[in-house]
Amino acid sequence: MRQGGSKVPKSASPTDGAETPDPTAFPPTMKGRHHGWRDYALLLALACLWSSTYPLTKIGLGSIPPITFISARSLIAALFLLAVLWMRGIRMPTDLGAWKLFALQQTINSTIPFLMITWAQQYVPAANTVVLTSTTPIFAFLITWAITRHEPATFLKLIGAILGLGGTAVIIGLDSLHSLGSEILAETVTLAATISFACATIFGLKLSDYDPMVVAAGSLLFGGLVLLPPSLIIDQPWTLHPTPQSLAAAITMGIFSSALGLMLFYMCLSRLGTLTTNAQGYLRIPIGVGLSVLLLGESVPPNLALGLVLVMAGVATMTMPSSRLSRLLRND
Repeated sequence: MRQGGSKVPKSASPTDGAETPDPTAFPPTMKGRHHGWRDYALLLALACLWSSTYPLTKIGLGSIPPITFISARSLIAALFLLAVLWMRGIRMPTDLGAWKLFALQQTINSTIPFLMITWAQQYVPAANTVVLTSTTPIFAFLITWAITRHEPATFLKLIGAILGLGGTAVIIGLDSLHSLGSEILAETVTLAATISFACATIFGLKLSDYDPMVVAAGSLLFGGLVLLPPSLIIDQPWTLHPTPQSLAAAITMGIFSSALGLMLFYMCLSRLGTLTTNAQGYLRIPIGVGLSVLLLGESVPPNLALGLVLVMAGVATMTMPSSRLSRLLRND
């Protein structure tokens, strides 16, 4: 049972000396742990929630400036999660160490990379941005293999990351790659944001002793509050005239993409690890295309089928245990 956002005995009070996780230590490796269909269902649900980020952001930014939009959706998400935690009878931690972890995680996972990508998209086409940000699994693999080594960075996972990246490029169209390099500064900023996402998935493992909803609520609350002063000074929200569509986008994105999505993100990290969790980044591309076809009536691109096969092959390769693959090869 988790109270106050940390692991304590059932008879303990949420404030009875619950220790903050050591920020310098990673949890034990998940090597050998069996992953069931529920774990992968969570991964698919996360991809579905986060696939709505791009269209909702586009709608929201139609009449709400970026800083105000990010702050608003973060605060909406935090208030939603805090209300759910209150109904569940779970208190937020009060120790400074926990909030330092929440602040650092939100900074590298949302606040800084979102602002960087928002700026870069003024100069880089959306298709190029998708290509660049889909490299997160590769960066996560390289960081895990070369630096942290907190979980097995196998050759199989590297192959899966490359397959997923290739499928993403096929889905959005290989022609979009030709313009890469024309806006080198903005593209470099986007890559830096992608590396920040990869670092956040690894650092997020250090928060595994907390209830995922507590981590999401604390992180989003910090992110919303830290951007509130710049929003008040720069955007002066009281002078804005947001459309109902933009307001609906901010609320929807706050509750689903940010609140529920971030909670599922931390659940996937604790169950599947960083490398497999990052595979959902590839799943978001075909899901987003499918939603556009279903909801907006857009035509199906001819390269969707091939790209989808490559994406699913990449995700399967990254999530399939090496022992299971060996058995399949022996059976063949």
